[in-house]
Amino acid sequence: MFTGIIEEIGKIQTVRKGAASSSISVQAKKVMQDVHIGDSIAVNGVCLTVTAFSQGGFTADVMHETFNRSSLGSLQTGSPVNLERAMPSNGRFGGHIVSGHIDGTGTVSAIQKDDNAVWYTIKTAPGILRYIVEKGSVAIDGISLTVAAVERDCFRVSIIPHTASITTLSNRRVGDTVNLENDCIGKYVERLMGIQQSKHNITTDFLTKYGF
Repeated sequence: MFTGIIEEIGKIQTVRKGAASSSISVQAKKVMQDVHIGDSIAVNGVCLTVTAFSQGGFTADVMHETFNRSSLGSLQTGSPVNLERAMPSNGRFGGHIVSGHIDGTGTVSAIQKDDNAVWYTIKTAPGILRYIVEKGSVAIDGISLTVAAVERDCFRVSIIPHTASITTLSNRRVGDTVNLENDCIGKYVERLMGIQQSKHNITTDFLTKYGF
């Protein structure tokens, strides 16, 4: 589990794509403190498992499915990436619950300065937007952010200078693809409510009939 509080910006050293397996090597410093084989590190919001490491970085295997369904497929040597280690049991919960299992991607459709802040508009699919609510949480490339506005086909976030300076958001441009992970609470609630409605035959018409 992660919190969406980025620890450092790493740099892609190599991307190896094979017929049946792929891997990336990431240059890093802070996240290498007390690292072990098998540890989880979120790379642009995608939870990856450390398979090898040295003093200056780590290597992780990446499934082809992950490359295809995230922005990791566009990484190349030199690409900056957001990095966060899995949350320790005694750590501070500074962001929100982030699993590192992204729901899909979005596209940066607008970037607008507002005094010292910057507004990012992210266009994405209806299946992701349904779980995004104003003042709720969303992870963009692994960064825990508060949703400022939701529209028909997009949502907006406002970034403070500190967040921009310590993450890759400052490098994003209109048209770039970003990884998105919805707040997991909404997804679980929807799933459980669906099971209960099916089990007890509770429908919208039933609730309306009895005054709900």
